[in-house]
Amino acid sequence: EVSTEDPETAFCTLANREDLNPEEGSIHHCLYQFTRNEKLTESNKLLCDVCTQRHYGPKKNIKSENKYVYTNAKKQMLISLPPPVLTLHLKRFQQAGFNLRKVNKHIKFPEVLDLAPFCTAKCKSVAEGDKKVLYSLYGVVEHSGTMRSGHYTAYAKMRSINNHLSDLVLRGQFPQALETEPVKGQWFHISDTYIQAVSASKVLSSQAYLLFYERLL
Repeated sequence: EVSTEDPETAFCTLANREDLNPEEGSIHHCLYQFTRNEKLTESNKLLCDVCTQRHYGPKKNIKSENKYVYTNAKKQMLISLPPPVLTLHLKRFQQAGFNLRKVNKHIKFPEVLDLAPFCTAKCKSVAEGDKKVLYSLYGVVEHSGTMRSGHYTAYAKMRSINNHLSDLVLRGQFPQALETEPVKGQWFHISDTYIQAVSASKVLSSQAYLLFYERLL
């Protein structure tokens, strides 16, 4: 979908991202880098239909690709509709010559995550005036081993049913009151048929591969 926005507000976020100062090696830093403002120049210039028509006339008159006009541009990926359930997939491999190598670095992640600095200012499913989009962690998938072999385990929180979340999923209702604390419950570590109760600190120290958050309502 292509839309025309005021250049002054097109790249504005729901909350000021410059106040973040995200710590390197954290999920906030990952999201900050993923949604950063990029400049498209030289070979990455953007094909501009408006510029082309202004210079050469209607599109039907253009018979040569050399007559298309490319221009410098800015690009930024932001969230326009925060989901009821947020899944974050961490890229845990990197290219090393002709081989792929697993990244074992610990990435810090919080129990309560605010997506507002990564959402567009005209974000949907957010009540007018709200400057926070909060999520509570309820699941983590961890991988041990190498790129060739390994084992997946999971951490899951047993918690009460969030009826407001189903209202958001089924009826798209706006959050009425945002909670700032994580959903209460007991964490469990699951490895095949082995299940053990663990502390939240144990979960937060894991090497996450997948993170699952639910919207706090």
